[in-house]
Amino acid sequence: MNAPEISVGIVSGSELSFTLNGKYTCKTCEVTQTGKHTARISNGRIIIVNGEQAIEAEEEVTFTPEEGASSGFTLHAVTIGVNFHWQRDEDQSFTGKLKFIIEEGKLTAVNILSVEDYLLSVISSEMSATSSSELLKAHAVISRSWLLAQMDKTAKLKAGAEKYTTTFITGKELTKWYDREDHSNFDVCADDHCQRYQGITMASTPEVEHAINETYGLVLMHGGAVCDARFYKCCGGITELFENVWEPVSHPYLQMLIDNDRMPAGFETDLTREENAVMWIKGNPPAFCNTNDREILSQVLNSYDQETSDFFRWKVSYTQQELSDLVRSRSGIDFGLITDLEPLSRGVSGRIIRLKIKGDKRELIIGKELEIRKSLSKSHLYSSAFYVEKSVDATGARFILHGAGWGHGAGLCQIGAAVMGARGYSYEQILMHYFKNAYLKKIY
Repeated sequence: MNAPEISVGIVSGSELSFTLNGKYTCKTCEVTQTGKHTARISNGRIIIVNGEQAIEAEEEVTFTPEEGASSGFTLHAVTIGVNFHWQRDEDQSFTGKLKFIIEEGKLTAVNILSVEDYLLSVISSEMSATSSSELLKAHAVISRSWLLAQMDKTAKLKAGAEKYTTTFITGKELTKWYDREDHSNFDVCADDHCQRYQGITMASTPEVEHAINETYGLVLMHGGAVCDARFYKCCGGITELFENVWEPVSHPYLQMLIDNDRMPAGFETDLTREENAVMWIKGNPPAFCNTNDREILSQVLNSYDQETSDFFRWKVSYTQQELSDLVRSRSGIDFGLITDLEPLSRGVSGRIIRLKIKGDKRELIIGKELEIRKSLSKSHLYSSAFYVEKSVDATGARFILHGAGWGHGAGLCQIGAAVMGARGYSYEQILMHYFKNAYLKKIY
């Protein structure tokens, strides 16, 4: 069996500019295409303009390279880090096919290529291409596993009769999780919403290629199915359950674990209890991901991620008015002047999964963890594992959020895995640490 082919949604807009760095053909092209082009929509049809020549297609058009991997294309002004603190536009180059489709009145550019070619970019986009060999191999396995699990899930959702729902609203509570089921016209997107994929813009290395080749077709399995292998930057010392972050499904391989080779002394680790969670976040427990080693961190954090230094323990501070304005802007709900943030339920890592926001106009319970993070920051809070300190001074009331970790916390902790790799753990040992009850299998 050869590596399957996948489709990756790269960027959407009313008009997209791209350059074909080689010879490309398409069904509606009368001649081979190369050079700079612009794509736009006119009367429900796609128009591709190359100088004075215009190509008119129906609702999609695909450019196929004549010379295979030796050709590539560049998409201009691609937004990366959407809604995160590092959001920016940049030109990105890719190999494989380029497809344009119409979605909700806009154009979307889609890259079609093999899973293994996709992974060459993902490993270099999600972390430094100069990471340790064992970390690179571990990440190759989980990125491959996650992708194939998502493709299988998409097929099952399309075959099912029921509409998949991620938002539940009552008069007193909003529950919402953010996964990738909204991508119905391609397999995955290219941003943090799925996995960072920035094409050949993120220069790969012989080490990355070796990691991909060494683990070619290798995935994590459980019960005969490919694992939905998740990852994030830093767990903060304890990992979270899948069902506390996404849909209410328990995966035996995504369970709570201490990110250490021994239990931390002096801490109660039932972080579903408020008092234990507060003490954990206040503390500095030993953990694989509790490191300030810049060399190790540079393996995981690309240049824009290194703009963040306080990830294991962090804090943010808002005046009462700042918090009230922020939550109204980010949630679209006017609570009036916010008077309290009350954690109602915490997951096993201490991450809040139900938070009551009280204001002088209304109150509402929100969850899950990413909805909380989105509502309390201009981009995203590093995590929902935080406790709230309220104070009053001459300027008025202030809310200080003291937090732990960076990301949702379910699955592989990238910084913890980097430390494990630096300490001599093999990629198999790293994977078995973070994915209990799973096993490795080569499926192609």
